Amino acid sequence: MTTEGASGMPYAGGEKETLRAGLDRHRDAVLWKLDGLDDEQLRRPVTPSGTTLLGLVKHLASVEYGWFVETFGGEVEPLWFDPYTEEDMRTEDDTTERIVAFYGRARAAADRMIAERSLDDLGRPAWRQGDAVSLRWVLVHMLEETARHAGHMDIVRELVDGATGDHRPG
Repeated sequence: MTTEGASGMPYAGGEKETLRAGLDRHRDAVLWKLDGLDDEQLRRPVTPSGTTLLGLVKHLASVEYGWFVETFGGEVEPLWFDPYTEEDMRTEDDTTERIVAFYGRARAAADRMIAERSLDDLGRPAWRQGDAVSLRWVLVHMLEETARHAGHMDIVRELVDGATGDHRPG
C-alpha cells in the first residue's frame, strides 16, 4: 500500500514509483515556471550566458529523449536541431507552443520507457562510447538534471517578473 504526502509524493512507495514521482514533481515545476508569461518574457535572457526559460525547457526535452529513449533503444522523433551543441538551448526560430509540445512528447516517450523496463535494465548512451547505464541510474541522473534546471528557472523567473516559489500551492 502506498501512502502519499500532501505533495502527492509516495512516502512509502517502491523505489521506481518514488523516483518517478520525484521526477514528475520537478517536471511539473518546470512547466509551472512558464505560466502567465508572454513569448517575449519566456525568451528574455537575464544571465550573461543567455539562459532563457524556454531554452531550458527545450534542453530538458532533448535530454529526456536522449537518456530515457535513445539510451534504451527507443525511437526518438526527428530533431530540428543538434542536441549535442548549444542549439538545444536556443529558441530564436521556435514557437513557445512548439517547445512546450516537444517537452510533452519527450516526457511521454520517457515515461513509456520507464514503464516498460525494470530499474536494473541496462541501456547504452551513444555519446558515451559504450558505457552501460541502468534505468535506476538514469532516473536518478534525470531527477538531478531536472531539479537543477528547475532551480535555474526559479532564478530566471524571478528576474523576469519577480515571481518566486518552486511549486504551485495546493
